[in-house]
Amino acid sequence: MDGLLPLLYLLASVTFVLGIKLLGSPKSARLGNLIAAAGMTVAIIGTMFLYKHNGRPLHNLEWIIAALIIGGAAGWIMAMRVKMTSMPQMVSFFNGMGGGCAALISILEYTSATQSDAPLSIGHSLAMMAGLIIGAVSFSGSIIAYLKLEDRLSDIRFGGQQFVNNGLLLITFALGALLVIGSVSGLPMLYMLSVLALIFGVLFVFPIGGADMPVVISLLNSFTGVAAACGGFLYDNMVMLIGGILVGSAGTILTVVMCKSMNRSLLNVLIGNFGSSAGGGGSTGGGSYREVTAADAAVMMAYANRVVIVPGYGLAVAQAQHVCHQLEHELEGKGVTVLYAIHPVAGRMPGHMNVLLAEADVAYEKLIEMEEINADFPTTDVVLVVGANDVVNPAAKTDPTSPIYGMPILDAELARQVIIMKRSMKAGYAGIDNELFYRPNAAMLFGDAKASLSSLVNEVKSL
Repeated sequence: MDGLLPLLYLLASVTFVLGIKLLGSPKSARLGNLIAAAGMTVAIIGTMFLYKHNGRPLHNLEWIIAALIIGGAAGWIMAMRVKMTSMPQMVSFFNGMGGGCAALISILEYTSATQSDAPLSIGHSLAMMAGLIIGAVSFSGSIIAYLKLEDRLSDIRFGGQQFVNNGLLLITFALGALLVIGSVSGLPMLYMLSVLALIFGVLFVFPIGGADMPVVISLLNSFTGVAAACGGFLYDNMVMLIGGILVGSAGTILTVVMCKSMNRSLLNVLIGNFGSSAGGGGSTGGGSYREVTAADAAVMMAYANRVVIVPGYGLAVAQAQHVCHQLEHELEGKGVTVLYAIHPVAGRMPGHMNVLLAEADVAYEKLIEMEEINADFPTTDVVLVVGANDVVNPAAKTDPTSPIYGMPILDAELARQVIIMKRSMKAGYAGIDNELFYRPNAAMLFGDAKASLSSLVNEVKSL
């Protein structure tokens, strides 16, 4: 039986790799998630009943099982009740719990080590301090991100903020290094390190604007993975180590890809204050715009050969994905080709629009990524922009003074007609005016996305 647990860990590790591979496509993502979850279940059960430390089996099983039941029930209820608009908040909250768990592991292991006579190796101590710092930053930063996404907390900035953040980070690293080499020791110092890391996590996320939240969530997710890998090193647990490395590397790669999609460096995201909610006022009055009725918009789309829908966060807020799919169905019934243009950072988390539309049973092959669909906009008859703003703003290509200049966008303005659905002329999350609103081939359809889409469905039906 001693050789069974490593085999179970190997099996679980393979399922993690396979699960991440399948998550690369919306069509196979659900299966990938189930496979990886099954692997984690195997690893947990194997650890509970087969793990031995110094020849002794795992004890306190009743407490472990009780915690699993309570935590599993709480997670299941939250996941079942969450609205699609609140999915980024839930991801951020769950990620924070993972970081907090990794930090607690380091605290408990250090406490146990100080109560024994065995000296700590540099490698063991380094893993403890790294897991504590990274896990605590991930925990507090994720909670702040959660509160900001819930609109319970606005961006907070003050003079010399970056100087304070950098200084606090240096102090945290210095104290961690002293604990590693043994120059200082004891639980008071460890608790001080924990507090410093928690404060840094809070200050780290405070100034970052809403438009950059997808990048921040991805970065914090990678932090949690690295912290979990440190825990795997402490326990000499291969499945925990491999799982943490996979999450950390995947989160890092995703962060880099998203920064590339916005043509910005990670440093610029963290200190550039782009997407500040404080700056999100109204229109700057860039010119005159044309308004269109639902009836006129329906005629444009019903008699088009090709319609491309650009979904954004407004679609999620209005919970209008099902009505949007119904419009797609009605248009296709009239012989219109309908596709969806997906921008990498549309919504509030990576893949937000893909998940939203998949929930409405939109065919996966109709979700076309930005790099592929941009070439098709010049031959598109009508583009329907639903609740998106900054990802279709031509200022990213034409205005060097714009904060989004250089960010790759969906080239919606190249279509023959563009219909923009918004509640008002208010600026998007980046807090800047959208040049597209004033283009001669663009028209505004004002109103709630769900109500406007329902009107379009009825109008198309009557034609």
